[in-house]
Amino acid sequence: MSEDPGTLWIVATPIGTIGDLSPRAREILGTVDLILAEDTRRARRLLSHLEVSVRGRLQSLHEHNEEQKVPSLLAKVREGKTIALISDAGTPVLSDPGYLLVRAVREEGLPVCSVPGASAFTTALAAAGQPPLPATLCGFLPPRQGPRRRRIAELDVASWTLVILLSPHRLARELADLEEVLGGERRATLLAELSKRYERAFSGTLSELARGKEAEKPRGEYVLVVAPRDLRGGGDADPEAVRAEYQRALTEGMDRRQALRATAQRFGIRRRNVFDLVASDRENSRRD
Repeated sequence: MSEDPGTLWIVATPIGTIGDLSPRAREILGTVDLILAEDTRRARRLLSHLEVSVRGRLQSLHEHNEEQKVPSLLAKVREGKTIALISDAGTPVLSDPGYLLVRAVREEGLPVCSVPGASAFTTALAAAGQPPLPATLCGFLPPRQGPRRRRIAELDVASWTLVILLSPHRLARELADLEEVLGGERRATLLAELSKRYERAFSGTLSELARGKEAEKPRGEYVLVVAPRDLRGGGDADPEAVRAEYQRALTEGMDRRQALRATAQRFGIRRRNVFDLVASDRENSRRD
């Protein structure tokens, strides 16, 4: 190992407006020994616009080669080389490759420094008008409906605001699944083209967003910020509506456990709440 080990720099890049890149980020990109990017073509265009000469310093790092490249990159940092990791847009690692490399460098006790900047997560959360904390970044949803619906249900285990990256190619289908699993009355804000010329935002219930113009003709990149369960439109779930939905699920052939889960997902409440409402209804019936 070199007496003076190198540094792995995590450098945020703009998500839409080139002027959002900080002078410090520009300086680091211009001086490091190596730049790692998920898409080298996009990175080359960005660096050319910044008048940063690549000079053989640009390499790819993506989900298919990251594990294989970690040992050689780790060796470079040990030898004193400086490396900058960038993503196609925004802050690296959060929804992009790089975690394995960062972990390896950290475990080796070598320097990892983050250069703050643009992030779709924080930008959307700040502008959405939904409760900002606690919140969780959910990344992109699976492309297939079955895994997608299961993933949505898994994400909604706590009363947290959800920040979800949506694919423009699947926008209508993803909004429909979110409506189905989380409940149509759940409040949310759909943001498009953040920091770009045609930035726009739409707030309403998931039902309204799923049937809106944006779902019919998607254009650009989307982030959805979904309010916590207990802050969805309409206040607390109507007990009679919950009981009716539970009975409907049973009538359709679900067993009690499945009916509890389906009803809880439909209204965005806990299964325990559904159970308590159904149990109280049974108790009242016995007394009568």
